[in-house]
Amino acid sequence: MVVRLFYVSLFVLVISSPFFAQQAERDTVPKYSYQTVSEFWSQMNDIFNDPNFSNAEWGVVIQSLETGEYFYKRNEDKLMMPASNIKLFTTAAGLILLGSDYRFSTSVYMNGKLDGSTLRGDLVVQGRGDPTISGRFYDDDMFKVYNDWADSLSNLGIDEITGNIIGDDNSFDEVGLGTGWSWDYESEWFSAPSSAISFNDNCINISVYVNKANNQPQVVTQPNTKYVIILNKVATVPNDSVTSINIYRDMGTNVVTVYGTIKQNSDTINTFATVNNPTQYSMVVLKDVLRKKGIVIDGYPIDVDDISQPLDYTKMSKLFTQYSPPLKEIIKVINKNSQNFFAEQLLKTIGLEKENFGSASKGIEAENKIFREMGINTEGMSIVDGSGLSRLDLCTPRQIVTLLSYMYKSKYFIPFYNSLPIAGVDGTLGTRMQNTKAQGNIRAKTGFLEGVRSLSGYAFTGDHEPVAFSIIVNNFNVPIKLAENIQDLVCLRLANFRRK
Repeated sequence: MVVRLFYVSLFVLVISSPFFAQQAERDTVPKYSYQTVSEFWSQMNDIFNDPNFSNAEWGVVIQSLETGEYFYKRNEDKLMMPASNIKLFTTAAGLILLGSDYRFSTSVYMNGKLDGSTLRGDLVVQGRGDPTISGRFYDDDMFKVYNDWADSLSNLGIDEITGNIIGDDNSFDEVGLGTGWSWDYESEWFSAPSSAISFNDNCINISVYVNKANNQPQVVTQPNTKYVIILNKVATVPNDSVTSINIYRDMGTNVVTVYGTIKQNSDTINTFATVNNPTQYSMVVLKDVLRKKGIVIDGYPIDVDDISQPLDYTKMSKLFTQYSPPLKEIIKVINKNSQNFFAEQLLKTIGLEKENFGSASKGIEAENKIFREMGINTEGMSIVDGSGLSRLDLCTPRQIVTLLSYMYKSKYFIPFYNSLPIAGVDGTLGTRMQNTKAQGNIRAKTGFLEGVRSLSGYAFTGDHEPVAFSIIVNNFNVPIKLAENIQDLVCLRLANFRRK
């Protein structure tokens, strides 16, 4: 136990100060520069025997990508909840099945006839799962794509539409939320519903601030739409109190209650709420944008499910098609930012492109064929969504490392590797392992659910030997920082490990 305490103390020292981090590196590299795998294994045993996790369970695999030698294994074949490490499976399968340059598409049709500058009929938007119709790739301008569409319509000579704005989302199923998602997540941005047509990650932006004129809390939304009803239940409190803003959307509605407290001198608080029926939401916002750009809309924004006659595309004219950025850029959002909505959109798009229907089950069916080619026994795991938000997702650390090893040898390794958070630099690892030898070295996907913390990815040892690793802990009830400290310490040991 003395040795373990030394490791933990050293790690706390390393992460606390740039000066001490550099000094610790100088002091410890000679001690740990030349060692054997058996010595490393002994160190790992000591680290993972931390008494804080005596009632929890660690699952670990660390394997050389050059020799196949295992640096360490612990519960390597036990099923564990991986949380967002499931995104490694989703993005790897997406690259292999769709290609790194795959682009999502959304087509806009004229269902009617053009009479001078008037479209006598409906404007139909046919979605195929593009998650990027937002400000995420357009300098935070959430209306950029819709403004471009308005300009395209104007360039085609259209300044009036007598019919409706119809959103066709039938390429995906109607199940927006993942299997096994907690009901109390539904309002939160990280559980935004998937849909073949989406806008702004299927969320509405909410800003709360104190009006200095009357000292009352104000709530504003972006987009500013009547599609969502905001109930302001926020109270202003003295500056020595606490700011705490929460949101709740009534199930099956777009009534959002914003509640909590905000200090008098507080800066603006920004948060998000999901929307119900993303397709109609998207069409409502599109209609508003078209009208602001001078295009008259006589009809209504509606979901295709609400029309009386099925759409017949053979009788329509395609006006234009919107293409997303390439998949190699989109998976950076999924892995670096751990963006659940994007992951679910990708899973269903895999199903659409490979099994002719956009559902999670069809996407998983297509994915499993690839996983079996990797040597993974898909009957010995459970994947039910694309993001890992479900507690029904189960896999083993060895299965994750098998996937990582396969991708290392794949032609898609570079875009896959580039999508992972970099320790101490960006994404969900941006503030971890800073000012240590692991900074800039470790590329790994994080995962978090209550009682679950996972970290899986790649490292290079002090000899520049590539290593794949998966470190998962389940069923702990101590502060999450303690689990992160252990994971980060293992990464630091890997970065310092030298055989020669």
